[in-house]
Amino acid sequence: MPRPARSTAAGPEPQYLKVKNHLREGIASGHWVAGDLLPSEGALVAQFEVSRMTVNRALRELVQEGLIERVQGVGSFVAQLHRISSTLNVRDVHEEIVERGGQHEARVHALLRGKASPQQAAELGLKRGAPVFLSLIVHLENGQAIQCEERAVNPACAPEFLSQDFTRITPTHYLMEVAPLSEARYMIEAALPGEVEAKLLGIARRDPCLVVKRITYSRGVAVTSVKLTHPGARYQLQGSFSA
Repeated sequence: MPRPARSTAAGPEPQYLKVKNHLREGIASGHWVAGDLLPSEGALVAQFEVSRMTVNRALRELVQEGLIERVQGVGSFVAQLHRISSTLNVRDVHEEIVERGGQHEARVHALLRGKASPQQAAELGLKRGAPVFLSLIVHLENGQAIQCEERAVNPACAPEFLSQDFTRITPTHYLMEVAPLSEARYMIEAALPGEVEAKLLGIARRDPCLVVKRITYSRGVAVTSVKLTHPGARYQLQGSFSA
């Protein structure tokens, strides 16, 4: 039988959190240990009487937190400790800003269909010149630009990408909904901004920036490659880990 929903100040606990907390608590208590196969999506759907989409969201967030690993066609497993401790979460900039008590605003400077450059083709597993969706968005916190997001998207993974209103939903949030995250690869560096980035962020070309380059995958297929440029004086990369 499913657990009764927990109540919070904001109302009953969301359905996906019931599933997520059940698995998290089982891992924390040692009921499932590193390498153990967790209940299947179907079993969780039946146990909690929720939709497969709800269960998928719970599992996806546990993957993002580094607590579990999902293997296509096999199932979900408790992550090994060394994998957990080295995990850097894929975070939505809107959620980051809201958590700090700030006001998020997005300004869309480009949203179009283009042809994959050699680098984009290599990153997304496409042929050179293949169709690719491109976006250029600046994210602001309390009116101040903190992130320039330059993104390329595999059209096969998110065919409706260009029709979204990214002033209301971030590309990160949308893509994680339509192409659940299974893997992400990062490169983080300190660098000076390019001419376009400096102009959009309202900084000088000599101002140091924190640059995050990331490729994310869903079920083994590259979904998107993104370059996130943050003014060094305005942004801190934060995270946490607990076993």
